[in-house]
Amino acid sequence: MNTAATATTAADTYKTKVTAAFNGAAATYDRLQVEFFTPMGRRLVELAAPQPAERLLDVGCGLGATLLPAATRIGPAGHALGIDIAEAMIEEAGREAERQSITNVELRVMDGEHPDLPARSFDLVLGSYSVIFLPDARAALARYAGLLRDGGRIAFTSPVFTRDTFPFLPPLFSEWIPLSLLSHLPESWHPEQLHRQLHSWLEDPADLEAALTKAGFTDVRIVDEPVRMTAASGEDWVNWSHTQGMRLLWQHLPQDEAAALRERLIGELDALRDGDGPVEIEVPVRYVTAKAAR
Repeated sequence: MNTAATATTAADTYKTKVTAAFNGAAATYDRLQVEFFTPMGRRLVELAAPQPAERLLDVGCGLGATLLPAATRIGPAGHALGIDIAEAMIEEAGREAERQSITNVELRVMDGEHPDLPARSFDLVLGSYSVIFLPDARAALARYAGLLRDGGRIAFTSPVFTRDTFPFLPPLFSEWIPLSLLSHLPESWHPEQLHRQLHSWLEDPADLEAALTKAGFTDVRIVDEPVRMTAASGEDWVNWSHTQGMRLLWQHLPQDEAAALRERLIGELDALRDGDGPVEIEVPVRYVTAKAAR
């Protein structure tokens, strides 16, 4: 098998596993007494500043933490399209839009890496903790540039990656979760592969700006801000972690290692609480905005 075919097979396998994980988590995703994706999504919308009557696309919309506040901002004359590779997420997002009486939202099951959408049909592309995790995110960015009208914008979030921290989690988790546990994951999630896929262009802001410029964007702005993650207890956080990206790790850990990790995380997190108060963790988040270079 040639290199291109191997890469395609690996990407398809990765997407199949991610789709299955999030289909399984959709009913409880971000709903277990933990606040993170919702405040991060709201802040991204503030920085992206959707305008009344604009057309926007949210890539990897999940349950709508970014999509729904953005749809509210563009008003009834605007149109908000949310796409996600997981059908169950799309179904849950539709229920949430209906619950909030937001009527200018359209939802479709679609691969965010290869969106089948008309060129120059959006004013804004959004992606909160989604775009960067695509197998070839840099190539996808160029496709998003093609979907934007002249002067259109992109806005997305990313973890603040560093070489010595556990991927996708607040820095303090690196003291509690051995990187060796990633060896149980599929090859595409091993540390060396994650460094090639993510750190190679996201860790240094200069590399990130260069990638966006190459993809067809200008006026790149990168802002790192903390998001306060809160959980009612350590147990609530661990239960919640089974409904988002860390679910992939839990699914692949041997039963004894999963039980030991669960016990340790609950204990460490509860030690952060002030009496019966919540667990509060400052999570560094990178907010990126740019304009189509035309």
